[in-house]
Amino acid sequence: MTTTPINKIKSNPNNPRVIKDDKFKKLVQSLKDLPEMAQVRPIVVNQDMIVLGGNMRLKAMKEAGWKEAPVAIVDWDEDKQRQFIIKDNVGFGEWDWDMLANEWDAESLGEWGLDVWKNQTEVDYSILDEEDVSDQLSDMTAGVKKAIQIEFEAEHYEQAFELVKFWRERSAYIGGMVMEHLKAEKEKLK
Repeated sequence: MTTTPINKIKSNPNNPRVIKDDKFKKLVQSLKDLPEMAQVRPIVVNQDMIVLGGNMRLKAMKEAGWKEAPVAIVDWDEDKQRQFIIKDNVGFGEWDWDMLANEWDAESLGEWGLDVWKNQTEVDYSILDEEDVSDQLSDMTAGVKKAIQIEFEAEHYEQAFELVKFWRERSAYIGGMVMEHLKAEKEKLK
């Protein structure tokens, strides 16, 4: 591992991983709060100083004003580099939500970037006493998604589960995808 001027490290244009606004801000704050994290998880680059692992950390370091970054330079063939780009970002394992709930503070976990449960806020039901509450109800449900259950034959369940997981990880609106497909199939029947 070595330390390199941050402007010499090149983001990978073929990086398939992204980080959204709120999580990016949390990553920037994490690096500010715990800069030592970068020493134990350096940015992995190839001989051309192109990032193989740590694109988002590099972006966050720049945002945080870092001038230098720890890097690990590897000399791998193209295939191994491409494998690493994916394998470094695959989330193996799952969170033990019971342990997190019992041993950790939910607010801190959220600040650190983990999507956690939120405590229910008190709801003011007094508007339900008004005659016309449609506007208030619309405001309250703005952005709320609803779910329907879709049945699968047992032999298709695992495949369906994996497909849903795949698209959710990419922040896709699965309901919209299903609706478009079903509409197209309906049109074929006409």
